Formats: sequence, structure tokens, C-alpha cells
Amino acid sequence: MRDRLQATPVVGDSSVIDLRAMLHTLWRGRYIILAITTVAVLLGGYYAYAVATPLYRSEVVVMLNSRDQQVVNLDSVVGGLGRDSSVVNTEVEVLRSRDLLGKLVDQQDLISDPEFNGALNPPSALAQAKASVQSLLGMAPPPAGEATENGNQLTRQSVIDALRGAVSVRNVPDSLVFQVTVEAEDPRKATRLADALVEMYIDNQLEVKFEATEQAASWLSERVSELQTELEAAETRAQEFSTGIDLISPADLEGAERQLKDLRDRTADTQLRLDAAQARQAALAAARTPQEQADATRDARLEAMLDDLGQADVATRFELRFDALVQQANQEVARLENQVRVLSGSLSDFEARVQQQNTDLITLQQLTREAEASRLLYEHFLARLKETSAQQGIQQADSRVLSHAVIPVIPSEPRKSRILMLYGVLGLMAGAALVLFREAISDSFRDAQLLEATTGYAVVGEIPRIPPRKRKGVLNYFAEHPTSAAAEAVRNLRTSVLLSNIDNPPQVIMVSSSIPGEGKTTVSLSLAHNLAAMGRRVLLIEGDVRRRVMSNYFDVTPRGGMISVLTGQQGFSETVVHDPGGGIDVLFGDETKANAADIFASTRFADLIAEVRQQYDHIIIDTPPVMVVPDARIIAQHVDAGIFVVRWDSTPRKLVSEALGMFESVNAQISGLVLNNIDQRGMKRYGYGYGYGYGAYGRGYYTS
Repeated sequence: MRDRLQATPVVGDSSVIDLRAMLHTLWRGRYIILAITTVAVLLGGYYAYAVATPLYRSEVVVMLNSRDQQVVNLDSVVGGLGRDSSVVNTEVEVLRSRDLLGKLVDQQDLISDPEFNGALNPPSALAQAKASVQSLLGMAPPPAGEATENGNQLTRQSVIDALRGAVSVRNVPDSLVFQVTVEAEDPRKATRLADALVEMYIDNQLEVKFEATEQAASWLSERVSELQTELEAAETRAQEFSTGIDLISPADLEGAERQLKDLRDRTADTQLRLDAAQARQAALAAARTPQEQADATRDARLEAMLDDLGQADVATRFELRFDALVQQANQEVARLENQVRVLSGSLSDFEARVQQQNTDLITLQQLTREAEASRLLYEHFLARLKETSAQQGIQQADSRVLSHAVIPVIPSEPRKSRILMLYGVLGLMAGAALVLFREAISDSFRDAQLLEATTGYAVVGEIPRIPPRKRKGVLNYFAEHPTSAAAEAVRNLRTSVLLSNIDNPPQVIMVSSSIPGEGKTTVSLSLAHNLAAMGRRVLLIEGDVRRRVMSNYFDVTPRGGMISVLTGQQGFSETVVHDPGGGIDVLFGDETKANAADIFASTRFADLIAEVRQQYDHIIIDTPPVMVVPDARIIAQHVDAGIFVVRWDSTPRKLVSEALGMFESVNAQISGLVLNNIDQRGMKRYGYGYGYGYGAYGRGYYTS
């Protein structure tokens, strides 16, 4: 019966790394890793001892001044450097700036130094080849003048780049100290460049301060001249204005304002009296009757006459008295109107005069303040100009040298031990990567567990590789080495096949594979011989009639074959060949022009299988590869068990899965898989030496 397992995925979750499997893989490839590491170390040694140019490192120690030292108590135009990390980092970049290094290149004429100007070295083979190609292509060089100018500029920039790569600046942690280092092929050159760079750096600090002070003095001088002109103009404006006005003091202006207030009060009082007089005048004019006239005038004499108005002389006196009072009221109104008019005119004139005096005083005060402000600003800039002029000759640098460069004796580069270690690590990594990559791209089977997990079928046998020999010597090997691991593996295969169905042990057994070269014929022969060794009657049928290679394993000449039996040309007893050495009968295949698949699908083949079932205990059929021709799937319909052979570290996984799928599509009986042609040393290399005595556990049980 079919021994079908639950298939498990070959590749699990990509996010999970099997560390143990990875370590096993690396251990299996340890010789590859060791070889690559050895080669890498040898290359590193060759580079360190034969190729690399020795470099010498010279160092100058510089310190930023921790406090400003003032010769005179004057504020500097350019203040000293701060003490925070940003200032320290800035100075590090200043020391490695292209402008500063460019000055060093010009001062030391490094453009003429082949160490920094690679163009002075002999052209490399690549450069010569490039020039030859350009010449062949007719690519003309640029005009001479342009080429020279551009070339000089590019050369200078490349020299600066080379020098920048040779210069390193490091700040000592938690301090204001810098270590300026220069590397060069000549120790004296390294020392000279280091000292020159630091000296140029300090000179640059002084130069910056001198330039800043000079620029400040020039600007201050121009500004003082401008301020002096502005001061003179402001004073002139104030003087001219004070001359052209009626100058009054703030106290006099205050008195005038008091007089103005009194005049306003008098005018308002007179206006009130005028309003009252005009009201009385209007009331008198409106009175018509004697009673109304008496009430309007409120005159006692008129009121006394009211009772006697019937008398002629009294009425006349009443009228005369009333007219006199009206005239008196009109005169009072005229007088008060005149007073109001005079007072209002005086008030307007006085207000205008006071307002003008107030405006003039404010304007004068403003002009005076402007002149005073101009004077203060002028005096301040004049004092600053004098201070700046005094500082021009007493500038100090912000850094000083703590330790000058010393000529080195021992080269700093190359660091041979570090190079060897680095190359060793790189070789180790490259070897490990190669081993892991080979393992990752492997598409074959190296152990039974992987084969079972991929296909879902049980592995019923693992047969090691038989030492190289001709096909006829394969059977002799089993006879000569009955205790070998290969012989024991075949016995294990036999046991697994017979026990695959204890109640009904298989009688007709098919051996197949996915493609040619898997070793199925060898497995068929060895299984048949092993069954015969148990005293069983065994018939071996060559079902691969298209190739017919089984006769190469025997010292006999076939008398016809299976096709002759099926076509009736010969009888079975006439065709079958007995192998006395192995104790088996063999029915070889013979040539036919008919389609082999049609022959195996005929009833004659089924009748043949039924006939030999009566004569033999076991019938082993060596079938063609299932991926090549359909014969194996047809033969599988007549067998009790099927064995599928997979070549170790050879057969692609996809082919195995497709071949088994073909058998499953016709419900073929595949009892198990055989992992064949196992390289015992390879098994140990790959870490799979624990099955069927291929590892240390098999010692003492089997011979090699």
C-alpha cells in the first residue's frame, strides 16, 4: 500500500531564520570558507608587505587660548573664540578647509610633488589604453591655452584633495586641544607639512583680525566724517531758528498762558451778561399791555401807576417811563456787545501769539535735541575710531602651538596586522556568503528528511554510491562486499518494501525515476538479487525497452525478449534468462517498431503479468523514467508496489514533484522513495551522516 506522509513546506516563514541549520551549512562548507579565507589572507599579506607604500605620520598639538590677554583695556574689533563645541568643531573644519590647504599647496609647491600630484607619475596601462582609443577615434584634445588653464586648475584641485586626504584633525575630548596630523611617504616631508599647516593656520587667524580691524578703522573714519557733517548741520539749524523767532523762555510762556486763561474768563463773563441783557431787551419788545410792560421791566414806579392809568397824565407818565426803560436796556445791550467784540478780538490775537510761541519753543527744543544726539553719536564713533587705530598693532592669535611636529621613525601605514585581520575577516565573510549562497540556490535533495518533507512520501531506502566500476561489476560488488553499507542499505530497502503491507506483501514491484541516470536499474538489480538471497523466486523484467541497457550488467546474451513473448514470436520459457550468480530470472527487453506504451497497455502484457505471478514470488519491473515517456504510468496499473528513485544531490526538486504528480494522476501505487547514489563523504560534509550507518554510528557494523 502507499506510504503517504503529510507534506510539509520546504521553505518556512521567511522571517524565521533557522540558526542551527545555518551553522550546519557553514560547518559543511568549512573547507571552502577556509580556502577562501587563506587566499584572502595571502592577498592581504602580499598587499601589506609588497604593494602598500609606507606612510609616516607627524603630529602637531595646538590649543585654543582659554582666555584673552589684553595689552590695553580696549574692546577688540574681532572678539576671541568661544569655548563651546560648535566653535571647536568650526576650528577643526578651518584647519581642513580647501582655502587653507590651497595656500599650503602653493607655499610648499606640492603641485610638483608626485606623491600629491598623480599626473607626474608614469601613466597607468588603463590611461595609456584610453589615450590610444581616443587617438584612434580621432578625438582631438582641447585648444592648448584652454587645456593649460583648465588643466592647471584641475591639477591644483586634485592636489588639494590629495593633501586633504593626508591631513587629519582630532579634538581631544573635553579640551581645547587639537591634534593636527599629516601623512606622507617621507617622514621629513610629513613633519614639514604639519608644522607649515599649523603656522599658516595661526597666521591666518592674525590676518583675519588685521583685515577686520583695518576694515573697521576705514569704515569708522568715513562714519566719523559723516557724523561730523551731520552735527554741524544740526547745530546750524538750531542756531538759525533761534535767531529768527521771538525767543521766550518756558517760564514766560507759562505766564502768558495764565493771562490767556484770565482773558478767556472775562470774555465768557461778558458774554453771559450780554445774553441776559438781550433776553431783557427781547422781553420789553414783546410786551404790549401796560401789565405786560410793568412785568417785563419789573419797575416799581410802573407797577404803582397801573391802578391810575385811567387818568390822562398818569398814562402819559407810564408811557414815558416805559420808553425810558426800553432805551436804557438798548444802551446796555449795545455796550455789552461792544465789550464782547473787543474782548473776543483780543483773545484771538493773544491765543495766536501764545500758540506761535509754543510751537517755536517746541521746534527749538527738537532742533537742540537733534544737535545733542548728533554730538553724542559723533563723540562715540570718534572714541571707537581711536580705540580701533590703537589695536592695529597689538593683535594676538586665538591659538598657540603646544607641541611641534617630530620626525617619525616608524611608518604608521600600512598596519600589517590590521590588514591581515581585515582581509581574513573579509575572506571569512566571502566564504560564508558563498557557502550560504550555494545552499540557497541548491535545488536537489541531500537528506531523507527534506525529501519526505517536500514530497509527502516516506523514504524507504538510502543507498550509498558504489565505487566506480563497469555495469557488470556492480553485482559483483554486492557479492564481494556483503557487509558493506551499500549492501545493508539494499537489505533495509527490501525490508521496508516487504513490510509496507504486512497482510499482503507486494509481489509485483515497479522501480522508476523521474529522468534517466537516477540509478533505478541498479536499484532494481540489487533488490532482485537481495530477494533471491532469501530463497525467493524472483523475476526481473526490463520494462525500459527503449534503451535496453540491462544486458550490460550480465555475462549472458539475451535470447529474444519481452516484446517477442508479447507478440507470440517466442515463448516465455524460451526467452527468460537465468542468472546463476544472483539466482534470478531475467526477462530482457528487445527492439520493436511498435509504440512501447501501446504494448504495455495491451491485454497481452496484463496476461503476462498474471502468468508470472503464478510462477514467481516477486517480479521486479525496471520501468522507463516517468518524465520522459508514459510507459511507467501504464505499467504502474499492474503492480502491487512502486519504488521511486531519486539521485542524491542531483535530481531537481521540481522534477521529483512533477514525476510523483504524474503517478498520482493515474492512482499509481508508490510505496516509497529511494535516495540513491549517496556520496558518504559528501554526506559528512553536508552534515547528514546519521542514517543507515553513514556516520559515526555505523562504525563496527559495516565495512566501507
